[in-house]
This record gives sequence, C-alpha cells and structure tokens, in this order.
Amino acid sequence: MTTTTAPARPWYREVGATRWRSFFAAWLGYVLDGFDFVLITLVLTEVSATFHLSTVEGASLVSAAFITRWLGGAVLGSLGDRYGRKSAMVLSILLYSLGTLACGFAWNYTSLFVARLAIGMGMAGEYGSSATYVLESWPGRLRNRASGFLISGYSVGTVIAAEVYKVVVPSLGWRWMFYLGLIPIVVALWVRRALPEAEEWQETVADRGRRPNPFRPLFATPRLAALNVLLAAAAAAALFSVFTSVAGGAVLPLSVLAGLCLLAFAVQLGGRRGWLLYASLMVTVFVAFMYSWPIQALLPTYLKEQLHYGPGQVTDVLFWAGFGTMAGCWLAGFVGDWIGTTKAYSITLVVSLAFVFPVFAVHGNLLVLGLLLFVLQALSFGISGLLPRYIGGHFPTESRAAGLGFTYNVGALGGAVAPVLGARLASGMPLGQSLAVLTFAGTLVTAALVGFDVPGRLHRRLNPDAVRDHLAPAAAEPADDADGGQPSTVSQGRPSRL
Repeated sequence: MTTTTAPARPWYREVGATRWRSFFAAWLGYVLDGFDFVLITLVLTEVSATFHLSTVEGASLVSAAFITRWLGGAVLGSLGDRYGRKSAMVLSILLYSLGTLACGFAWNYTSLFVARLAIGMGMAGEYGSSATYVLESWPGRLRNRASGFLISGYSVGTVIAAEVYKVVVPSLGWRWMFYLGLIPIVVALWVRRALPEAEEWQETVADRGRRPNPFRPLFATPRLAALNVLLAAAAAAALFSVFTSVAGGAVLPLSVLAGLCLLAFAVQLGGRRGWLLYASLMVTVFVAFMYSWPIQALLPTYLKEQLHYGPGQVTDVLFWAGFGTMAGCWLAGFVGDWIGTTKAYSITLVVSLAFVFPVFAVHGNLLVLGLLLFVLQALSFGISGLLPRYIGGHFPTESRAAGLGFTYNVGALGGAVAPVLGARLASGMPLGQSLAVLTFAGTLVTAALVGFDVPGRLHRRLNPDAVRDHLAPAAAEPADDADGGQPSTVSQGRPSRL
C-alpha cells in the first residue's frame, strides 16, 4: 500500500494573506519612521540658515529625539501591553507624524526642538509596538524572518527620504519635507480600521480578560509615585543638558545621573527576579548602537573631509551602504530561522569583522568602497534586524511591549554617544581609523553578549525557572488554514512572570 504526503507549502503561503496585510502595515510604519527620522539630518543646513542656529544648536535638534525615546518606549509599550499592540502602534504613528508636521510649522529653534521631542517619543513607541505586533502575529518558526523583514523598512525610509530631498527642497523649500508628515496620519487611520489585533496578545491577554499594567511597580504608593516622577524629570533634564551642551564641564556627572535614574526604573520594572535582565539588555543594546552608529553618523563626514568626495559620490556610497543594510535585514531573517537567533546574530557579527578595516583602507576606488560597505552593512548592521526578535524573546506577552520598548530605547542612547566618542578619538588619529577601531571593538563585544546570551544567563541566575525564549515555536504549532487564517501560536503552560 502506497501512501503519499502533501507537499509542504512555501513559507510565504504559510504566513497567510491576513498576516501579510498586518505585516505590510507595520513595515510601512517603519518606512515612515526612517523617513521622518532622517529628515532633520537632510535639511539641517537649511534649517540652521533659516533660524540662524549655531553648530551646537543644529546638532541638538538631531539629539533631541534621543532625550524622550526612553520615555516613549516605556509609556507607549505599557499601553500596548494593556490595551493592545494595534492601538499602541497607531498612537505611536500619530505622535511622530504630528511631531514631523509641527516641524514644518516651527517658527524658531525652541518650537522645532519641542517637535523633535514628540518625534522621539513616537518613534520609540513605533519600534516596540510594531515589532511585538508582527512577532506575535506570525508563526513561531518564522519570527526571525518577521523581525528582519520588518526592520528593513527603516532603511527603505532613509533611502526614500534622500531621494525626496533632492526633488522637494530645491523647488519648494525645507518645510515641505516635514509637511509630508501628513502621510503617516492617513496610514495610521487605515491601520486602525483594517487590521486585526496581534493574535498572541489577543489570546493571552484580551480573551482572558487580563489587563496588565507593567508600570504598576512605579506607582505602588503615593510616595513612590512622587519619587519616580522626580527621577523621570531628573533623567530628562540631565539628558537635555548633555545633548544640548548646556552641561559644559558637567557632562560626565550628568550622564552618570541620567544612567542611575534609568537604572532605578529598570530595577523597579524588572522586580527582584527580573531587574538584572532589564539592565543587561539595556547594556547590550547600548553596545550594539556603539558599533553601528559611528559609521552611520560620521560616514558622510569621513567621505567628504578625508577622501574629498563630492556630493554625488557621497550619495552613491550611501546608497550602497543603505541597500546593504536592507539586504542584510532580509538575510538575517532567513539565517535566524535556520540556525537560531543568537547563533545567527553572533556568527554574522564575527564574520563582519573581516570587512571593518578594509572599508577604511580604500581611498581611490569608489566601486570597491561601495561593495565593501555593502557587505559590511549587510553583515554588521543588517543583522540588527534580529534585535526585536532577540529582545522580545526574553519577555512574556503581558510585558513584552513595555520591556522591549524600554530596554531598547534606553540602550539607543548609545546612538547619541557613539558619534561624539568617534569624533573624540579622531582628535588623536585619522577619522577613518577611529571609526574602524570603535566599530571593531563594539562589534566584538556585542557578538559576545548576544552569542553567549549574557542577559538570559544573568536572568536565570536570579530566576532559575525563567523561560529561555518566550517567542519560540509551540511544541506542536498548528498548520494554517488554506485561506491564510490565523491559528494560535501561543505555547500552553508558558509562565507569564519574569
């Protein structure tokens, strides 16, 4: 008797039409996220000329978004855990869209700075809510792919912004770049109307009538609530002083103050058994930004000042770099689902080390430089597409959006520190060499932290019963319906506490 088995469906059919629509909406949010974030860098010279800003004031407009990212990630993430991923995603898109639109109507430096604060909060919420929305909607075995594909949207947004800049600004002026912030508002309204809720959150939280509040530990008593409000104000004031050069010679103590305030929040949010997880994830993300952002922030300066490239050549090189990051995010998704998140992340980072110094050794060949940057960005920066999957796996559904949003966006402060550190190193060596040294060292440390899963190991020392990966596929993941339905992907019996 001969038996036949039905051929396995391609993975993209396994996702199903409904999930693809949900993914596209979240991915489009990331595209607009990348578009909005780089706008200020593209029009900074025009803005500075309009408002007669100093170099320090102009740079502070870029840093302003970092001042509120940690707060936006925590608050909007908490809302996502309590009221749903979709609602938090829409609110985040609306917030940074309105902030971008407000930049177009800014009448002076202060109004533009405040608008940038709103953008920072919205972007932080977008990262956490969209990532958890997609991760909790896709089948467990494809969640690395979901993460990598999603993050690629940011690179697409930056490339689109650069192309729009060349068309819009010369003819209409810099304000029209920000008026385009109306587009995400339309997208947000469409998302609210058309999409279902993330199925894992729906099954774990909504269907069981549970309304978690990850912020509850911060407001357990009136005295504790008042103390935490003061800590938040102190952290914001310290970050504002550091990033706007108001601090003067007090940069180091104010940085330490901000760090201690944020650590205090991590200890309270994580609790006795989870605080070390929060703190170690914050450090891991901070180091990851330290290796990636020096090149992202200072590569154009290096190309112009050290290699003496013209604007057209710089644009060509940045195109190769951006496309490499996008391709790397796609590759990361497949490799992560193939060999596992931590292995894919760490191995790819180690391989990327072979291309760091060669990139800055090329001086006269634009094509070779572009190809090397493409490979470096794909292996080094593109692999960060797995970061939402890696961080999210450490948190249960009930606290995933707040945990991911807070730890990632606190760690993202490394993106503000890295360019400054790269510039400081360049005072004693060529800029290209300082970028190579910082990138190499940061990559090596990040590969070790992720490869050995240091945050998870430290967490299990305090909580031996902790689940290793809350986003891992269920033991018997049900097959999808032929029409692309949405089956459950929630493991039964999975602990909900850190």
